[in-house]
Amino acid sequence: MGMNIGSGGGSSADPEPMIEMNMTPLIDVMLVLIIMLIITIPIQNHAVNLNMPTSSPAKPLTEPTVITIDVDFDGTVLWNGVALSGGRGELEAKLREVAAQPDQPEVHLKPNKLVAYKSVAAVMASAQRLGVTKIGMIGNEQFIND
Repeated sequence: MGMNIGSGGGSSADPEPMIEMNMTPLIDVMLVLIIMLIITIPIQNHAVNLNMPTSSPAKPLTEPTVITIDVDFDGTVLWNGVALSGGRGELEAKLREVAAQPDQPEVHLKPNKLVAYKSVAAVMASAQRLGVTKIGMIGNEQFIND
C-alpha cells in the first residue's frame, strides 16, 4: 500500500506544470534571438525583388552612358579610344569624374589579348578605389586560364 502512494498521484501530475513553466522562457529567448537576427541583417537583404508586371518598359528612360577603357598590349590606356598621355594620373582624374556623377556611366574595360594582367588589375583597382560602381570587363576570357 505504501508503494501505491509513491507511484500514484504525485509523480504523474508533477512533470506537467514543470514542462509548462520551462517552455515560456524558452519561447521568449527564441523571440529575442529572432528579433536580434532581424536587426543585425543588413538592410539590403530585406528587400524582396518581385518582378511585378509594369505597364511601362523596364528599361531606364535614358540609355546608360558607356565609357570604354582599352588597355593596349604594352599597358597603354585608351579612354573611349583616345590614348591617355598623362598616364595613371590622367586615368584616375577621369575615373574620379565618372564616380562623381549621380547617375554613373558604365565603364567597359577591354584588355588587349597580350596585355599583362597587372595592367588591367591596376585600372580595376583605381576604379574601385575612386568609387566607380558600374565597371565590367569585356573579353577577359584570356585571363581565365592564367
